[in-house]
Formats: sequence, structure tokens, C-alpha cells
Amino acid sequence: MDINTQEIEEALADGHFFLEYLPIMRIEEGTCMGGEALIRWQRDTQVVQPLDFIPHLENTPLSGLLTYWVIEKVAEELGDWLRDTEDGRISINVPPEILGRGGLLYSVTKCGLADVMHKLIMEITERGVPDQLAIKAIEGSKKKGVTVCLDDVGISSENLILLIRANVDMVKLDKSFADSMLAPDWSADAIRGLTAVTQSAAVQIIAEGVETEFQHNCFRDAGVQMAQGWHYSEPLRAADFIAFFRSRNGTAHTPPLPAPAA
Repeated sequence: MDINTQEIEEALADGHFFLEYLPIMRIEEGTCMGGEALIRWQRDTQVVQPLDFIPHLENTPLSGLLTYWVIEKVAEELGDWLRDTEDGRISINVPPEILGRGGLLYSVTKCGLADVMHKLIMEITERGVPDQLAIKAIEGSKKKGVTVCLDDVGISSENLILLIRANVDMVKLDKSFADSMLAPDWSADAIRGLTAVTQSAAVQIIAEGVETEFQHNCFRDAGVQMAQGWHYSEPLRAADFIAFFRSRNGTAHTPPLPAPAA
């Protein structure tokens, strides 16, 4: 796809980006624990997916600007919901090039989310972890109450070393895990091995790309706690996401009682 950074910058200034939220489910309970904020670009009549434009932003100033825009939009669309919902969480992807360079926690505070910082999940990719500034940023975010999730995790000794070194709260299994379950020679041994390591470190696992009941059952049997994918829901706009969360959790917003008469 023919895209340049100037076009992306102009689209951001003109308000052509929007968010959808992909629900994250608790596998055993069947309830929704929150969602992942996913950025979309309305480019003329076409909706452009992140994989088609995010790579063009790596190591550019636009990477940070777009991340801060996402935080602002989450605050605008779901700030009240986060305050009113005891167990609701929202996950935000953080590019490794801006992790540890300042601005993330400031942006969260400036947007009015400081009081619900403990309900935010910061998703970072493996390639952002080895940087010492990134490690310090993770530690600082955790002290502020933010949950840290290591994204796109595969099974290798390097992955597990990063997991231990980064001291993250969650890991998200790469979609390739779910895809591999559909192969004739698939074995659950690798996932069980990762589950054993992460459970011993008190780290929770999110499986990505779950599209079938078979995949759901395999992750459940392997001890994976959470999952997301089209088996549960497609990405939803804010109002539909809130409705989905309430329908799965049996909750409804109760308006505040009127003040007593003087």
C-alpha cells in the first residue's frame, strides 16, 4: 500500500483516525476483563488497518504523536466507563521507540486518567524491552499502578529471559500460537511449558487470534487465563464495546441517586 508519513500526519490533523476496542475475555469464567484499543484510519472510503500504516511510523516523531492521540481518545470515549466500572481494563499499545523517553505517564495524567491508571494496560513488543530506558520506564509505570504486558511473545529461551528481565505482569501470545493449533501435527506441549514458567513468575497470559471453539478449549486446557479474537467478538466502537462488556459481565450502569431534598 502506497503510504507516506506526510499523508498520515495530515490524516491525524484532519481527524481521520478512530478507535475500535477488541474485547479480552477470561477463558474460565467467560466474562470480559476489558479490551485492547486498536487504531483505524478512515482513508477516503477505505478503513486502513494498523499493520498497513504503523510500520511507516517506526522511529519517527509521528509514532509518539499517534500514541498520545490514542491515550486522549481512550480518555474521551471510555474515561467515564473506566471510573464507573470496577473491573474494566483497557490495553494500549506502546511503540518501543517512545518507551522510556518521557511523555507516556504525563499524557495519561493530562488526559484525566490519573485516577484510573491502575486500570490501564501498557502493551509493549519484545524489541522494546532490552533498552535500559525501557526497563526503567516499565518499573516506573508499575510503581504508578499501570499493568505492563509483553506483546507478540513466542516460545524461545530469549523470550523467557526477556519476560523475567522486564518484570512484566502479563504476556500476550503471538497469533501464530492459535494458528498452529489448526495444523495436523499440533502439540500443546510448548504452550504448557510457557504456562508453567509464567505461572511460577505470577504472570498472566493472554492468547491472541482465537477464532474457534477448539482453540478456546486448547488454551483453556493449557492453563491460559485470557484470550481475544473473533471467536468472542469483532473489534467494536466504544458504545458497542461497553454494551458487550455489560452483557458478558451481567452489569448495567446505575445512575447516581438524586441528592436528598434540602
